Amino acid sequence: MAVPHYMTSGMGGIRSAGDLVARMQFSKNMKIEKAKEYVAKKLGISTLEIADEHIMRELREELKIGVVTGVPGAPRGIAAKMNIEKLLGIKINSCEIFRQKTKG
Repeated sequence: MAVPHYMTSGMGGIRSAGDLVARMQFSKNMKIEKAKEYVAKKLGISTLEIADEHIMRELREELKIGVVTGVPGAPRGIAAKMNIEKLLGIKINSCEIFRQKTKG
């Protein structure tokens, strides 16, 4: 857990798009530049803007993919992760496990 945390903290983690870039690096084995380009394209912004906390705060709220501080009514936790899955076109293990456990 220390390495993923360290990697995502470098770009601001959830304050910007560090967590999204790291997800692409780990799930699709992308190099950092390719991962940044992929995330920026999916978000509809430039690779420079994905590191801007102010731009990303608004975008994260709009896309419902989680923010650092709680916003009433905004998804967090597993709900935000499920939105990230859809946005990036990837599978997240915790979301898969949640789906399996809630099947009934």
